[in-house]
Amino acid sequence: QVRLVESGGGLVQTGESLRLSCEVSAIVFRANDMGWYRQAPGKQRELVATITSEGTTNYADFAKGRFTISRDNAKDTVYLQMNSLKPEDTAVYTCAAGLFVSQFNYWGQGTQVTVSS
Repeated sequence: QVRLVESGGGLVQTGESLRLSCEVSAIVFRANDMGWYRQAPGKQRELVATITSEGTTNYADFAKGRFTISRDNAKDTVYLQMNSLKPEDTAVYTCAAGLFVSQFNYWGQGTQVTVSS
């Protein structure tokens, strides 16, 4: 059974940093593209960042310059380093996996990130 397990969320103050992790099991991690999404209360889920199996990255405009997505194929883990956090970054962050960034087939349960002002 495919599992994506996020960790690293929490409560931080404005300007602080967090690193989210997503450990994947039961798929060939290195062959999959990975992504991070987020959903704030009352809002639709939105893309944060993606990284292909070859390491090509893509970011939402709000994430550019502050967030960094990376992957460690030896650990079957994708990361999201988030710096200079703002209250508007408060959301549940979820990782996703699939053979193409345009079609993620597997999703984690999410981890809560709360940024206080």
